[in-house]
Amino acid sequence: MFARVALGLLLQLVVVRTGLSAGSAGSDAPGDDPRREFVEPHMGTLFRIVLYAPTGADGAAAARAAFLRIGELDRLLSDYHPESEAMRLSQEPVDTAVPVSEDLFALLQRSQVLAAATDGAFDVTLGRLTQLWRASRRTGSLPGPEALASARQASGHTLLRLDPAGRTVAFLRPGLRLDFGGIAKGYAAQAALAVLARHGITQALVAASGDLALGDPPPGRSGWSVDLAPFGPSSGPSHRLVLARVGVSTSGDTEQSLTINGVRYSHLIDPATGLGLTRAAAVTVVAPGAALSDALATACSVLDPTRLPGLVAGWPEPVHVILHQRQPDGTIQVATFGPPLPLSGFPTP
Repeated sequence: MFARVALGLLLQLVVVRTGLSAGSAGSDAPGDDPRREFVEPHMGTLFRIVLYAPTGADGAAAARAAFLRIGELDRLLSDYHPESEAMRLSQEPVDTAVPVSEDLFALLQRSQVLAAATDGAFDVTLGRLTQLWRASRRTGSLPGPEALASARQASGHTLLRLDPAGRTVAFLRPGLRLDFGGIAKGYAAQAALAVLARHGITQALVAASGDLALGDPPPGRSGWSVDLAPFGPSSGPSHRLVLARVGVSTSGDTEQSLTINGVRYSHLIDPATGLGLTRAAAVTVVAPGAALSDALATACSVLDPTRLPGLVAGWPEPVHVILHQRQPDGTIQVATFGPPLPLSGFPTP
């Protein structure tokens, strides 16, 4: 499920210039603005690349290569493509070691580490539950108890067996289905940023809905300015971050939710119930890479807030979590965990 469009991140960029595609990066005339912007649809959302390049041709070539990498990962991981490697793997016999690509194995390894560290709050094996929740959004009704029980039995990170020696994967229960919706966009944004760097372009960012992969800062700046609007642009920004060389992700239900019998359910699934979360909260994570920030934003949305200080303090890499919770009276409570970040610029609404 790639359509997490909770846009809690509003980029404040140096020069406002939008609408450029990979084929229209501007001229190479003397004094030409070195800032280039490119947009393409992938993974159910728009990926945006902003970079600083000496010429339009340099920027366009690098962006094209980055988008090709994103498209490659989309075709590999998407559960909307029946022929993606992830979906073909779901069709293999149970308890059969299946060789997989380097990308898929690396992402599964990373996902299993995250699942274990978060007690399953992050879990890429929830594909059956994701299917049920999509049906609920179409019909406006909760899944039946039998269907929900069956999907929950076919979900769980302990039902995967990975063999690094042979780079194989085995499913240990029938019906298991993968869903990389909680990590794929961040992973793809991070991979695209690496492609840009291989083309000699390090002053760049890749934005994929609520996930950002930030490279070196723009010329003359200490970082990229990122405004947090955890409950959507209409609520206004609550904080401004100035960051570089990190991943930033926001997870919440601003753009995707479902109300049934007066209860508002998020598109984010609670593995403990198999249903969408009902807590009115948004989580922003800053981490060394966008794949990690993406996954942890999902996990921290699922976990009880009292678990977050321990999770952040015990994480082997420096991560920072900003939790916004909407109270019954409409006010927003903000809590932060992890090393200090440059939060400034806006009062909390």
